[in-house]
This record gives sequence, structure tokens and C-alpha cells, in this order.
Amino acid sequence: MKFSEIRSQLEVYRNAAESIREILLANAVMIGEFPAPTFHEDQRVRFIEDRFSECGLQNCSTDEVGNGFGILNGEAGERQILLIAHADTIFSEKTDHTISLLADRMIGPGVGDNSLGLAVLASLPILLERLDIRLKSNVILMAASRSLGRGNLEGLRFFLDNNKLPISSALCVEGVKLGRLSYSSIGMLRGEIEVRVPEMYDWTRFGAAGAIITLNDVINKINRIPLPKRPKTSIVLGSIEGGASFNNIATHSLLRFEIRSESAEVVHDIHEEIRDRITEMSLETAAEVSLDIVARREPGGIDFRHPLVHRSREILKALHIEPRVAPSTSELSELIRHKIPAITLGLTTGAHLNHTNEEVLIEPIFTGIAQLLGMLIAMDEGLCDEH
Repeated sequence: MKFSEIRSQLEVYRNAAESIREILLANAVMIGEFPAPTFHEDQRVRFIEDRFSECGLQNCSTDEVGNGFGILNGEAGERQILLIAHADTIFSEKTDHTISLLADRMIGPGVGDNSLGLAVLASLPILLERLDIRLKSNVILMAASRSLGRGNLEGLRFFLDNNKLPISSALCVEGVKLGRLSYSSIGMLRGEIEVRVPEMYDWTRFGAAGAIITLNDVINKINRIPLPKRPKTSIVLGSIEGGASFNNIATHSLLRFEIRSESAEVVHDIHEEIRDRITEMSLETAAEVSLDIVARREPGGIDFRHPLVHRSREILKALHIEPRVAPSTSELSELIRHKIPAITLGLTTGAHLNHTNEEVLIEPIFTGIAQLLGMLIAMDEGLCDEH
């Protein structure tokens, strides 16, 4: 099939996606109502594996680290294309995971990140059958475990380190945001700074303070670290915890942060500087100030002119979607490390991401699926290969 034919069929793909609306939304709601904090995705993965089995996929299984798989066998089976969506969320099992389905949107924790992505993977075999599309390549559908936070992409890393089949290319599927196009990974280091005040603390010591004040001083020191404009670099202070009540001096506080840069060397240098400033603060106050690194990413990616990127931009243009090009620190980075051409695509628009009232709009989902299907067929036809 020529690429012009794929472009001309995008509206057909969109209409077919809309025809399985009830199946897709039911999958999204049921997946979303299974709590799946990192390292505890088993219920959600089992559900998806059952869906794969019902669709007649082969080798439906769960591996040693909790990844869920189904393989859609191709007519030739000489190539393997990987479609991946992460299964975990940032929400604990104690969070109310009820998903509200309204006429125009779905609302609930993790519905956009990434229940919708998983639901599309679970519904894709039905869509291909409805369109009577027979792919040449084997398509590995993967619900990846242990992706977020301290999971540090362990699920995908385990799969890629142990997989024996050569993967020609990959697509990472995220619920939001439609138009997202990531083809590179930014250098990243994710860590936690913890302050603990010992029970027998000398409050008469010069510089003595509670854990929150000490952590605030650490933050001020971090903010004074000079950051280069080139390569692009930032320090993201993600969340702060500490204290127990109004009338108690806090004896514990915690800061979660990320260093992001286009340069691995800059990430390393800033890490060293933060570590030195934490050591300084610990000696000044006698509080226990510690640094724990929970995740790392190396910068890299495919070129903007790579056929995989070029074709994705053409499909977005044909669907009247403005590409939103941005580097990724998610599954894409591990695929890049294994030299697998890959991109990340979004499915719809939404709001309140990573909050319990997270929401996604339903109508754009079908355009997002048309985009995904167009790219999958282009990859299957070899139109995204670098020659």
C-alpha cells in the first residue's frame, strides 16, 4: 500500500473507531477502575490479557515482572512491531478509582495516563477485524509494568533485555495529548531529598530548625545553582511532604525533584552539586539530610528527518492536527537505548492530568485512533524504515 492510500483512508479509520465506541469506552472504564500503583498492576494487566485472549491473540501471557502481552500474528511474520502502553498510575490503592462516563468525556484518576492508552491496545484487534485489515508484520501488544517513579521503566527494560525477536520499530501510546510527537529522550535524573530530625536533637545548636525549614534551605540552595541556556536544562521541584500538625515541629520532610537536560554531562554535574549542598546542609544543622536517586535517563533519539517522524507528521497534517514536538522521559527512552526506532503519540485532549479529577474528551479519541492506525499500517508496509 502506498502512503497516499493510507492518508486517503484516515477518515475511514476514524469512522471505524467510532463504530466500536461502546467497546472502547467500556474497556477504558473497566481498566481505569482497577487500581494500578507502580509494582501493583497485576489486576489491570490480567484484565487486559483476558481481552487479548478473547480477541484471539497468540501468546497472551504475563512475564516475571508483570508485563502483559498479546501477539497479533501477521501474514508474513518476518517483522515485529511493538505497541506499548504503560499499565501503572501514580494513584494508590486507597484512592477512589470510580470512573465517571459522561456524554462527552470520561473523568477519574489515571483515565488519561494511561487507562485510555491501554483500552485502545485492548480494542485494536477488534478494530482491525472490523476494517478487514490483515497486517504482514507481527504486532506485539504490551501493557508495561513498573514504568513510573521508582519503577524506572523496569518492565520494558526487562522485556527488551530478554526478548529474542528483533523489533523493527515501536509506538508508545499515551492517552493525552492528541498531537503529541516525541521522537527523542531528554537526559534526566529523578531523586528524593529527605530530611529527618533525630529524636535527641540539640535545638540550641546554631542553625537548628525543624525538618521543613531545613528542606526549605535545601531548596534555596538548589535554586541558586546556575543552569545553562544551551544545552536546555531545568530542575523541576515536583512535590513536597512534611510535618504532622499545627503545633508540632516537623521532624520529617521530603522533596521529589528531577534534573532535565539535553546533555548527560550537565545532568551529572548538577547532581554532584546538589549532593555537595545537601552534605553542607547536613553538617550545618546536624539534621539527617539524604539524597536517593530513583531513576535516570540518557539523552538520544532518532532524527527529525527519520521516515518514522516524517510519516507521523504527514498523518497529523492530514488529520488537521498541529504536531506538539517534545522530548520524552517515558518508555521511549528505553527503546532509544536499545536502538529501536520509536515515537510516542497521544490519543485525545484532556485536563487535570495526574489529579483525581483527571478527564479526557471522547470525540477526539477517534481521530487519535485513526492516527495510530495510519502509523501502524505505514510501519507494517515498510514506509517508515530508514533506508
